Amino acid sequence: MRRTRNEYTPLASLAILACMIAIVDYRMGNLRSVQKALAQLGHDAQIVRTPDEIDAATRLILPGVGAFGDAMAHLAEQELIEPIRAYAASGKPFLGICLGLQLLFESSCEGEMTDGLGILPGRVVHFEPADPSLKVPHMGWNALRFEQADNPLFVGLEDGCFCYFVHAYYAEPTEPADTAATAEYDGPFCASVHRDNVWATQFHPEKSQRVGLRMLQNFAAL
Repeated sequence: MRRTRNEYTPLASLAILACMIAIVDYRMGNLRSVQKALAQLGHDAQIVRTPDEIDAATRLILPGVGAFGDAMAHLAEQELIEPIRAYAASGKPFLGICLGLQLLFESSCEGEMTDGLGILPGRVVHFEPADPSLKVPHMGWNALRFEQADNPLFVGLEDGCFCYFVHAYYAEPTEPADTAATAEYDGPFCASVHRDNVWATQFHPEKSQRVGLRMLQNFAAL
């Protein structure tokens, strides 16, 4: 039976995607700013929405802005939870950004307790600063302290470099070794995680100017 042109389109798209960075669209992320930052570095990143596109990617980015529970609901509606878990287990480079970091963990206390992807052990908690001058959400530039030696995401960067944060919640990894970087806000908190092929940042590299662009370039080179 003769196929129409449209029937070939998904296969053609996957063939193109196979050599590109993919950014997951689940209706909760600042996709275009991440895509534009990568384009500035010379990388043709694609927005993806289906399990097959995720599976075909060579590098995957899970961004996110908004509520944890809503994000998990959207991922479930689009049948992306298992494909993302499978990708994280595949050995191919994976990067979570902001809410995309928080979703990697087992649960969040935001609203009613909500289950996450469970890729990393731990939970997501709310900032409760004792210092009344510290506002929540934590917003603005903050210095990083690198906790993992020779982390490839941080190549070319110095301990104490500044990145841009916007968040009211942060992750508490069960395994201290998963914390790649910390920052201070009424005490230290997890600013980045790394285990095997999975990296994630609580800050926004796409908004962190030279430092963030270097991290995105490092991720693209993995």
